[in-house]
Amino acid sequence: MKVRILGIETSCDETAVAVLDDGKDVVLDLVISQIDVHRVFGGVVPEVAARHHLKNLSLLLKKVFETIDPRSVSAVAVTYGPGLIGALLVGLSIAKGLSISLKIPLIGVNHVEAHVHALFLSYPHLKPPIVVLMVSGGHTQLMKVNENFEMEILGRTLDDSAGEAFDKVARLLGLGYPGGPEIERVAKMGDPGKIHFPRPMLDEPNYDFSFAGLKTAVLYFLKRNEDYKIEDVAAAFQEAVTDILVEKTFRLARDSGIRKVAFVGGVAANARLREKVTEKAKRWGYEVFFPPLKLCTDNALMVAKVGYEKFKRGDFSPLDLNADPNLSL
Repeated sequence: MKVRILGIETSCDETAVAVLDDGKDVVLDLVISQIDVHRVFGGVVPEVAARHHLKNLSLLLKKVFETIDPRSVSAVAVTYGPGLIGALLVGLSIAKGLSISLKIPLIGVNHVEAHVHALFLSYPHLKPPIVVLMVSGGHTQLMKVNENFEMEILGRTLDDSAGEAFDKVARLLGLGYPGGPEIERVAKMGDPGKIHFPRPMLDEPNYDFSFAGLKTAVLYFLKRNEDYKIEDVAAAFQEAVTDILVEKTFRLARDSGIRKVAFVGGVAANARLREKVTEKAKRWGYEVFFPPLKLCTDNALMVAKVGYEKFKRGDFSPLDLNADPNLSL
C-alpha cells in the first residue's frame, strides 16, 4: 500500500509544502519565498515571517488539495524546530488541524535532520557511514551519519554560523540580502589573493568552527583602509570561509576513516565551496555528495522524507507537540 506523506516547512522565511509517495516519488513540491519581503530590512523579521507563513501556507494547501485527494494522505510531517518560534507555530498548528480533520498521524520533524535526509532523497542508494557538514543561515554542524542512520554531531560553530557571517559581511559591504548569494555574485569579479583574512580555529585540533572573529576582521579592514575593491573583499572573505569548511570536514573524514563526505544546507549551494570540495575529493580519492540546489535551501520534500522514515517505524507525535526553536538532534 502506498505511503503518501504531506510535508510542511515554516521554520524561517520559506513557506513550503510537498507531497512525497513512498519516500521517493515527488508528487508536489511547492515553495513561496519571503526573500523580497525581508530584503528591505536586511534580514528576516520574525513577526513578519510568521504573518506571511499564515497567508502563504493556506494558499499552498489549497493548491495541494486541488491536486490530490485529502483522503490519500497517510500522515502529515511538519518541522517543529529549530527555527523562529512564531514561524514554527504557524506550520505546527496547521499540521495539527490537518491531523485531526483527516484522522491521520502527526509527525514532528527536526529541521537539521531534514536537511541531512535531503541527501538521501537525492541519492537513494547512498549508504552510511558518511561525514556530513550541515551549513546554513542558522546552523554550522559537522557530523557523522552512522550505519543505522544515527547522526552524531562532532563539531559546531561556537558563535555565528557560516550563513550568518555571510549575511553580516554582506551588510558591511552594502550588498543585499541574503548575503551568501550576493557575496558569491560579487566575489566572481574579485581577486581573493589581494587581501588575507584569518581562518579562525583552522589549526585547532577539533572539528568546531568560529566565524565571529572573521567577520570582525572584515569590519576592521574596511575601517582602516580606503583603497580597496568590494569585489576583492568579498572574494577574500568567501575564500576564508570555504577554506575553513573544507578543511574541517575532510579532517573529520580522514580521522574517522570515512571516505564519503556530503554538504547540506543553504551555504552548500555556494559554487566556490563546491569547487574546492570537488577538487580535494578528487585529489584524495573521496566520494562527495551535494543535494541539488533546490534541496539545499529550505523545502518541504526533505521534511516529508523524514516523515516517511518515521512513518515506517510508527514514530508518531502527540497532538500536544510544541514548537522548539532551540531543538537539537
